[in-house]
Order: sequence, then C-alpha cells, then structure tokens
Amino acid sequence: MEKLQGFEFWRKTLRAARFVLAPMVDQSELAWRLLSRRHGAELCYTPMLHAQVFVRDANYRRENLYNEVSPEDRPLITQFCANDPEVFVQAALLAQDYCDAIDLNLGCPQMIAKRGHYGVFLQDEWDLLERMIKLANEKLSVPVTCKIRVFPEVEKTVKYAKMLEKAGCQLLTVHGRTKDQKGALTGVASWDHIKAVREAVNIPVFANGNIQYLSDVQRCMEETGVQGIMSAEGNLHNPALFEGRNPPVWEMVEEYLEVVKKHTPSTLSHVRAHLFKLWHHTLQIHQDLRDDLAKAKNLAGIEEVNTQLKQRCQEEMDKDESERHHTGLPFPHWICQPYVRPAPKDPRSENGVKAVSGKRALEDSDSSNDSLSKNKQKKKVRNPQKNFCPELKPKYIKCEQCGNPKGNKCVFNLCRGCCKKKAYKEVADCPGHGLRFKTKAQKQTLAVQTETPISS
Repeated sequence: MEKLQGFEFWRKTLRAARFVLAPMVDQSELAWRLLSRRHGAELCYTPMLHAQVFVRDANYRRENLYNEVSPEDRPLITQFCANDPEVFVQAALLAQDYCDAIDLNLGCPQMIAKRGHYGVFLQDEWDLLERMIKLANEKLSVPVTCKIRVFPEVEKTVKYAKMLEKAGCQLLTVHGRTKDQKGALTGVASWDHIKAVREAVNIPVFANGNIQYLSDVQRCMEETGVQGIMSAEGNLHNPALFEGRNPPVWEMVEEYLEVVKKHTPSTLSHVRAHLFKLWHHTLQIHQDLRDDLAKAKNLAGIEEVNTQLKQRCQEEMDKDESERHHTGLPFPHWICQPYVRPAPKDPRSENGVKAVSGKRALEDSDSSNDSLSKNKQKKKVRNPQKNFCPELKPKYIKCEQCGNPKGNKCVFNLCRGCCKKKAYKEVADCPGHGLRFKTKAQKQTLAVQTETPISS
C-alpha cells in the first residue's frame, strides 16, 4: 500500500485533526492523552523520546511506547529527538507499527537539548536535517513530520520550512517563538511567521503558541490559515480547553485519576506533576497541601490531597464574595484556567517590569515559579534543612594550584587531583586524601630485600 502524503495523509490518516495535544516530556503520557481526547483533542503526540536510547534500550521502548498504547489513542504521532540520520531511522522503524507518523523534534530550546545537540539547536544544520528527513521518508512505512521554532527573520523561516518540505516532511508544526524565547524571555509567539510558512508550503501546518482559550484557537486559525492548533501549557492547566469549557479543577483531576487507574500504570511523578499544574492557582493559597502533594508516596495519598483541596474550595464557594480569596484571575482559583508567567523584573524600568516580556502563558517550557530546579525541589522535600542558596553556603579554601576546594586535611593544601600528582611525583603520603605512595614504595623495597638471597 502506497504511503499517504501531505494533505491526503492529514485528511485520511489524521482524520483532518484540528485540535492537537503537543508532545511534552513526561506530561503527554497515555493517561493524559486519553483524558485530553475525551475533551476535544483529535490528535495526540507521545512525549519526546530519545532516539539513541530508544534503539539500544528495550526497557525504554516498552515503558515509553510499547506499553503505552490503546485502541482509543489514535491517531497518534511518536516524536523523537535525534541528530544522526541512521539512528533516527532505526528508532523510527522500531516505533512505526505503534503510531501513525514519526515526528522529528526541532523545537526543544532547553539546556538539555543544547548539551545533547538536538531540538532547536539543529536549526542551522540544514544539510544534516535534509539527510535525516530524506532517509526517513525513504525507509519508513509511515509519514515523517517536523516540529520547529522560527528564526527572527520571516524570510529565513519560510526558506527553512520549504527545505524541510522538499526533503520529505509531510506536516509541519510551527511554534511561533525563536530559540531564545524561553523561560522569563518567552514573550508572545509570532503568528505572522506561522502565516508566512502556511502560505509558502504545500503541506498541512499546525500552529503552536499563544493558546489559552478556545477563542484563541479560532482566532489563530482565522489569522494564519493553518489546518490545526497545537496546545501544550494551555492544555496542562485546562484539559477541556478545546471544548471551550473551564470546569472546576477537581472535576478534571478526578477524571484523570480514574483514567490512570483504569488504563495505565502512570508513574507517580507524572501524576503528581499534572496535579501541580491543575491545582497551580489554588496551591498558591493552600501551601500546606502543596507540601503534602509533594510528599505523597502513592496514588491513594495523591487522591487524599485532591479531596482536601476540593473540600476547601467548596467551603470557599459557599462563602460571601467579600470573604473569598481574590487572586486577580479571570475566574475563581478553583476553576481550570491559564497560568500566565510573571514578567521578569528589570531595574531599568519604572514599575519593575519589562515591556517586552511575555503576555501569554509559556507553551513548551516548565511553568514553575520556584527559583530551585525540579531536582533541587525534590531534595528540599526530602531534607528541608539542606541549604540550596549559593550565597549562604560555606566558603571553601581554594587549592593553591587550580582554585578548586582544597582537602581539609591535605598535607599539601591542595585538591585531590593536584595532591595526587604531587604525592606521586615526590613519592609522598597524604593521609587526608588516602594517598600512600611513600608507604607503598617502602613496602615494595622491603619485600625485594626480604626475597633477595644472602651470599655466603
């Protein structure tokens, strides 16, 4: 059977999908996809998978794709990050029987993507991308799609999109932000860039960015002419976004937990992360339950926290308007609604806010407003007394040679690396670092003398 391409692929295989759930690391797992489909999502992407790990690790394949399938979860596109044509194709061949297309991630702007050399950090390597898409298009039985970010220049963005189309890409998702628009500098996505790409290529285009309500979906489609709208952050805070509803948070949480128990053994960290997003606004008020949610050891513990949050919100609903917590949000805090990232402070401005900062929610990045990384937040929960502030950490005496912290008991006042070199060169001991070069030399000399026969 001949592989469908372009608009025919979108119409027949993807069923002309308009409302699309974005690929999100650890957040677009099967249970969340099924919940989103119940509330209007017509096409879903898997979380971003690492092609190289997918090829070499059978457990990774099972946990992230093979065990995460359901007849209800179609059409489905599997997304990979990769920087090698052969590895990308090998991973795609192992995944193609479980999905309807393979997507190459060319949009991730995070530091881990920079270190791994994938995502948006490949957008200047057009020869490599052309080889990757062309080879995959030739070898796979399913179409190849791409998710990209834009360049600052509209013309370069259009040229980039046309190159990918020519190489064999059958559908483009365009996130209307540049590589540098992330975190505090997220800003507003450019629908002008997306519109220019849509008008320049002859394949379906999905738009990503600035989607908080159903009205944004409709307006974006009208202004850009795209075939579909992809939502990430907006969906995480309101899974009913594509229905145009803003239900009570506990309604979505209870339904999600029901799906988790029925369909998939989602890891506890994934479940907890979704509840932090859904209850984000309420947890700013009931911070004691934020700690309880972070410490929950099982699904029953998470359900208990959700029940307590629901009870507190329902009690507040019964109060007079003047007695309620007022947060300045469009809806009461217990209603599913967008999270708008606070603008970064700038001492150069009079009111402490940059005018160029983001007006809308971040789409593809972590929306946590905590200063600590996720890893450090977890450590803080386990050890509340631990100090994570660099300014308050003790100042260490520096090694005399390289500047690293010296060993407290080093006889040479050096770090371990420099001490080892010095002790080896001088055949000396350093008990502080456990180095015994002098002692070993003496033992070897004694052993040789003991074994040497005495002449008569």
